[in-house]
Amino acid sequence: MLARDFFAFAWRALTAQRLRSFLTLLGIAVGIAAVILLTSIGAGVHRFVLAEFSQFGAHVIEIAPGKTRASGGPGGLQTTVRPLTLEDVEALARVPGIVAATPNVWGNSEVAANGRLRRTTVQGVGPDNLAIMKMTMQSGRFLPDEPFAQARPLAVLGPKLKQELFGSENPLGQRLRIGGMQFRIVGVAAPKGQFLGMDLDDTVFIPAASALALYNRDGLMRIHLAYRAGLQSAAVAAAVTAALTARHGREDFTLTTQEDMLRTLSRILNVLTLAVGALGGISLLVGGVGIATIMTIAVAERTDEIGLLKALGARERTILGIFLGEATALAALGGLLGLALGIGIAQLAHLIFPALPVQTPLSFVILAEAVAVVIGLAAGVLPARRAARLDPVQALRAE
Repeated sequence: MLARDFFAFAWRALTAQRLRSFLTLLGIAVGIAAVILLTSIGAGVHRFVLAEFSQFGAHVIEIAPGKTRASGGPGGLQTTVRPLTLEDVEALARVPGIVAATPNVWGNSEVAANGRLRRTTVQGVGPDNLAIMKMTMQSGRFLPDEPFAQARPLAVLGPKLKQELFGSENPLGQRLRIGGMQFRIVGVAAPKGQFLGMDLDDTVFIPAASALALYNRDGLMRIHLAYRAGLQSAAVAAAVTAALTARHGREDFTLTTQEDMLRTLSRILNVLTLAVGALGGISLLVGGVGIATIMTIAVAERTDEIGLLKALGARERTILGIFLGEATALAALGGLLGLALGIGIAQLAHLIFPALPVQTPLSFVILAEAVAVVIGLAAGVLPARRAARLDPVQALRAE
């Protein structure tokens, strides 16, 4: 059979039962649309979260107090916690390759200024926090470069907090009360946005020593370090670990590089994206079952037609190709319809909810269409083989 006749024959068979063919490919379309929609949202969230982390630079090391380690006893895991101190930060700032170091203590308190009161996030940091967090100033200056223990009670407001407390007034030089402590405002930070749920624009930054006293803490909650670009993160991490271990006498802290954070997040988000894609894939399997069912019915309805083709000399592989071609065409058309639906719904959702990150990678589009075609082939194999093996005499005698 000529290729032109082959395609014409398959196309006439599909268009002879338009409604049935449409409903069949609709099953695949729904499955593909579900996969594209879910994976688009998953990929968008993936990109958004990684961008949230990356906006603070890729050369950052975080140190947290406490080290979880395995033990041989029946307790299983033991946790030893030793406070991180301001002296530790000063020592780590002298490690070769480290260009910035800041302590970090945070809490939530009521702040009062200009006759107004507001509950907000309070972060105790050092002057290097400006460089490590890639912040810029809207007005005034950040906390001055002073020894941590002798840092003056100064404060820097996030732009949202400044607007809530002072409106259009200039806050520089004004007094700010946090708990029972008084601070003088020396700067307003430029808008930075949110970082994993923490609104940095609705934050007040004060010296870490003041935050330790404010929250009655013995040690820091985190230490953040920035190292020189071009250095290997593993080498810098090893030097930092050695320096802090020498001070503490043991490794009683947890060190995480920005690369480690991004790698872990990426791995988790990849698993989530695959999981939501798999959920949509269930619909694809249902669509495949629909194609197999319809093709089986088609073989039963066209038994005499098959018998006539075989009587005229059509080979088994020709009959097999005709029915596989029909199944593949249904799946491919359904896949294209599903892609249009999935991408369209994803973009519509992004327009309605701008905060919802959506991204449809080209690789997902190609893979989804390929999967649809494979499902069509798989679903059409058994009905096509049955059609190809029909005895022409028995087929022509069928009613």
